[in-house]
Amino acid sequence: MIQQFVDREKELKILEKTYSSESPGFVIIYGRRRIGKSELILKFIEGKEAIYYVCSTEGDRANIEELKNNFSEFLMDNNFASIKFENWHSLFSSLVSHKNFSRKRKIIIVLDEFPYLIISNPNIPSIFQKIWDNILRKENVMFILCGSYISIMERKVISKKSPLYGRRTGSFLLDPIDFINLKKFLPNYSVEDLIKSWSVVGGVPAYLLKFNSKLDFWENVKNNIAKGSYLYEEAEILLKDEFREPKNYKLILKAISFGYRTLGKICNFTYLDKSMVSKYLEILKEVKIIQERIPVTETKRFKGRLYEIVDPYFNFWFKFVYPNKIDLEAHREDIIIENIKQEFQSYIGKMFEVLIENLIRKRYLLNELSFTKIGKQWGKIPNKPKGENTYEIDLVSLNEKTKEILFIECKWKNRVNAEKICKELAEKAEYVEWNNEDRKESFAIFAKSFRKRIKKFEGKKVYCFDLKDLERIMKYKKDYFS
Repeated sequence: MIQQFVDREKELKILEKTYSSESPGFVIIYGRRRIGKSELILKFIEGKEAIYYVCSTEGDRANIEELKNNFSEFLMDNNFASIKFENWHSLFSSLVSHKNFSRKRKIIIVLDEFPYLIISNPNIPSIFQKIWDNILRKENVMFILCGSYISIMERKVISKKSPLYGRRTGSFLLDPIDFINLKKFLPNYSVEDLIKSWSVVGGVPAYLLKFNSKLDFWENVKNNIAKGSYLYEEAEILLKDEFREPKNYKLILKAISFGYRTLGKICNFTYLDKSMVSKYLEILKEVKIIQERIPVTETKRFKGRLYEIVDPYFNFWFKFVYPNKIDLEAHREDIIIENIKQEFQSYIGKMFEVLIENLIRKRYLLNELSFTKIGKQWGKIPNKPKGENTYEIDLVSLNEKTKEILFIECKWKNRVNAEKICKELAEKAEYVEWNNEDRKESFAIFAKSFRKRIKKFEGKKVYCFDLKDLERIMKYKKDYFS
């Protein structure tokens, strides 16, 4: 279980800071299932006076009864368990007024899977607002609400419309493990195999723990997509858990996976109403399964926006598992793996772009450069016939203050000719309308390996990164070029 805490130092520091404060603390932690929220909390409360309770969907009465038993055990008073509490307020009031409720040392109270209470009773946020205002904030406590339903946590607990708004002293969305820490989960894998593994399961600790780096990468994939395996139905389980209408969300993700990436095309594929699809897309963005794309040089008014699945596991599942479920049901994993291998080069090429963008955003790459925006870039080429009149650049970074622009190409290939790539990038760059008169241009190329590296192209700086450079960054946790 120690691997669950890789890359969680920042979150532990936030919790410890709140705990060591002389004031009462109210912290909200949320994130997708299997991301390690409960493990983080359990690690944090080790050696501390704490009450930890996992909520259920059985309603107020059942949860009050169960939590009462937890309180009774914490207070070391069996008589407390025999008291009948009519509501949440009286339960918490009796807890803090009990003679064994010490105020000398901060007491931690954790309600895990808090959205279950909200599902059973929509008034729960208002009830706990009063519990905090009237009871807990007057005590030496640290109150933690934790949940896996990202949409419920954001709308019912964190948003300005929530009765709990303004009460919390801290909150954070627990993100997947950073790629640079994957070696700690899969110590025997090369950087190439780590990137392949990330493109299948992302940085979700529970998924990474299902891979065994003593086995071949494809053996791990085969073992984990087989019928009855952990990741075989995980995507469907997550959709059912997170959304009220999982079939519609599944249909939309299927459409995007099949290449229908505009709102209009998604509507045509799914036969769903435009306003309904727009709502579903917004929620899928909130839970970080998809990302909405506009050219990085455009404003939010841009109408030709595209949608893509950026969560590696969901992307892999909808691309390779979902379309092959009939064969997987028949235990034809060997055939499916061979089919996946045929398409994997194209798939991982796109995921390599997502990974590089992620590493740049988190300042693991190109940290010496200060950019205000990064994203994909595409547009029209004037005076060209249809079919030849568009261009696309993998990634472009902008500094809107200094007018610096970095054109980035990601090639999941060996022996890449950097000079040739820069020439192609420079040709595309001519079509990018952004401070054309006085901008400062540079180039970056990411590849598995290079046949020819360069540092300058037509007087402009060039950054070349291969897998060996990424390996060095993973080892030292800092930019090779910074």
